[in-house]
Amino acid sequence: MIYLDYAATTPLDSRVFDAMLPYFTENFGNPSSTHRYGQKAEAAVETARETIAGILNCRPDELIFTSCGSESDNLALRGVALARRKQSGANRILTARAEHHAVSKTAERLEKEDGFQVEWLPLDEFGRVTAQAVEQALSADTALVSVMYSNNEIGTINPICQIAEICRKYAVPLHTDAVQAAAYLPVDVEALGVDLLSLGAHKFYGPKGIGALYIRKGTPIQSILTGGGQEFGLRAGTHNVPLIVGLAEALRLAHVERPQRVAHLLPLRDAIIATVQETIPDVRLTGHPTERVPNHASFVFKGVDGNLLINLLDAAGFACSSGSACKTGNPQPSEVLTSLGLPREWALGSLRVTLGLGTTSEDVQAFLQTLPEVVEKARELSVPR
Repeated sequence: MIYLDYAATTPLDSRVFDAMLPYFTENFGNPSSTHRYGQKAEAAVETARETIAGILNCRPDELIFTSCGSESDNLALRGVALARRKQSGANRILTARAEHHAVSKTAERLEKEDGFQVEWLPLDEFGRVTAQAVEQALSADTALVSVMYSNNEIGTINPICQIAEICRKYAVPLHTDAVQAAAYLPVDVEALGVDLLSLGAHKFYGPKGIGALYIRKGTPIQSILTGGGQEFGLRAGTHNVPLIVGLAEALRLAHVERPQRVAHLLPLRDAIIATVQETIPDVRLTGHPTERVPNHASFVFKGVDGNLLINLLDAAGFACSSGSACKTGNPQPSEVLTSLGLPREWALGSLRVTLGLGTTSEDVQAFLQTLPEVVEKARELSVPR
């Protein structure tokens, strides 16, 4: 079986596992305890915080540990929106339908249950939110703008630096979901200009169940999880020390090894994009052709059921995913793809191929030799909807 779904999750790097292991067994103390076991655990948490802060180019006290990228997104949107409304009466949230559901569904709930007004930003033909679109939508009562760094379904990189300049001009906080981007793109928050940035470790060879949120000093925010006073009073709950250590080590390795990782993946990705478009009829690349994360290729095939395509590829020995949110018996195309204006007969036939450190040229060649036949079979079996 060949794994080509690294945007869904990545295996734990053995070096990360080795760094985590002592905190499961020997150094198991609670960082909130005052005895030496607790002190040792607290030191590990703060060392991890300093490591991450160095990579993000921020202060250690601007980092909050969470359970995952989705929690980080929730804290960013809920925490800032509620605090900004209390502070200044700002009641509008700007984001896009193409965002991860941790952002878009949170925005919907803030609108439905808390009375916020959500404005959905348009996308250009490549699935990007432009700085011009943000500037046109901004107003004095905007509480928060949330635009992802790179898109999980189509790989497109958004112009975060330009958007940040616009948000700074209007003094509106900007949040970016960097969960998919951190493995391969710089996450220097000063260079990006963002006020909040979300991370999730399992997307860059770290453990599942741990994330972080950068919050620029002075950004209005309130906690959404109450209890103890951990994480500067913004995120209650006992620290998961082994996972925090793993997050820091995984991000450190991603940062140090980024040039080699990108050099390995980029030609493999480009070979997939070129060959699929050359050898299979009625196919379109989704996302920007060049401004995309280096391990990500995504397509739509006309007249193909995306779920069926994934199942056929799985039977042929390849683990991929569909960008479509189709459900058996009630297929609906992905919001990302419909936001691009793709007709239903195209949007239902999506395929996402994402590569990783374990991907070889032989893996890619085997996939490219198999895919045309599988697409043809999926077309024959797909029922028009």
